[in-house]
Amino acid sequence: MAEQNGRTVRDLRRENRAAVLRRLYFDGPMSRFSLAPATGLSSGSISNVVAELLAEGLVEEAGSVDSDGGRPRTLLRITPHSGHMIGVDVGETRVRVELFDLSLAERASADRPLPTRGDGHRDRYDSRLIAGHIRDGIAEVLDTAGLTPERILGVGIGVPGIVEHSEEDGAVVHCQPIGWEAVPLERMLRGPGDLPEEIPYFIENGAKTLGQAEMWFGAGRGARNAVVVLFGSGVGACVVSEEVERGRAVEWGHLTVRVRGRRCRCGALGCLEAYAGAEALLERWQEAGGQPPSDTDEETALTAMLAAAYPPDGAAPDPVAAAVLAETAEYLGAGLSDLINLFQPERILVGGWAGLQLGARFLDSVRHHALSYALPYPSGRVGIDLGALGPDAVTVGAAILPLAAFFARGGRHLPPSPSPEPSPAWRTTLGTRLA
Repeated sequence: MAEQNGRTVRDLRRENRAAVLRRLYFDGPMSRFSLAPATGLSSGSISNVVAELLAEGLVEEAGSVDSDGGRPRTLLRITPHSGHMIGVDVGETRVRVELFDLSLAERASADRPLPTRGDGHRDRYDSRLIAGHIRDGIAEVLDTAGLTPERILGVGIGVPGIVEHSEEDGAVVHCQPIGWEAVPLERMLRGPGDLPEEIPYFIENGAKTLGQAEMWFGAGRGARNAVVVLFGSGVGACVVSEEVERGRAVEWGHLTVRVRGRRCRCGALGCLEAYAGAEALLERWQEAGGQPPSDTDEETALTAMLAAAYPPDGAAPDPVAAAVLAETAEYLGAGLSDLINLFQPERILVGGWAGLQLGARFLDSVRHHALSYALPYPSGRVGIDLGALGPDAVTVGAAILPLAAFFARGGRHLPPSPSPEPSPAWRTTLGTRLA
């Protein structure tokens, strides 16, 4: 039966289920009595939805609370083991795969290191190698947890670059700095022996998945407008607003900050990433006379640079390392000022392994430069802080993508893909004769 506004009874039921699941997820455990005003649904609708969800095992009882003079009210919560998601972070030094239950508790993880930089920098981003790491990592976490592929709700993947969604190839990734030009990553991940066709992939820019995690569970929770910065080997950002609730990835790292400046990994001159990404930061230290450790990954080299600039036990700091870091703080601050002027966010959150590693040392300096370069009105309303979810927040955010889609479906699992019907006998015979 269709409603006058075009929604069917099935649509309304799905929306009611989604409202209850989301409320229990973020604010549970809750009683049926509390769910009605929190969701705006009638007590009858709440009773019907809860009965369905309990019967399906998506919701379980979680104790009780006293009521005002009446019988104790039963509390309800999402059943953690009733669903699982996989999150993947295609990072600078590794591909990390994590399996989560519905409470986003990690159940298994797998790391696949990428080759250290060396002279073949782009070889470590070989798309076939990375697709293989993702497939192997998924198989490993499912085996560790003892789950069959049919038990997962989907796979979320955070990648560098711009993601285009093609009807023919699914998610296609464009990332010039690592040599990816129209890489059909989703198609590469599907094949014989891989996940069933009905298991969806959600492939998005890594800054967007980081933003999703921080806005749902981290330092961005409660903000209506925020920018979440991913600072790793390169830099990127996710802009979240009331108009773009789930966030939009922006190629902030390729904003021009210096005309005819340093050449960026993307090939252009003067990009922010050519000055502020960890890769460029280490290169600039070496060009200025510093001595980064050789034959190691960027995280280890950046740790050495910080130790040189801020030595323990009162030793004399390396003036070259300290000067390069100070200049980097100003470039980052100037880049953040553009985000402040353009989007006027309530909060800017800095995440990513390099951002978290450097942030404790020079976030105050970055904040000072950002506010001094930005316009007075928007800069007076913004807070600039570190993200709260640690260096693995990209995988958490990636896993949220299938979780959000599951809730939007009202907690319904996708049906298995139908098996192709056999060709009628006359078609088979005709094909044989024409062969």
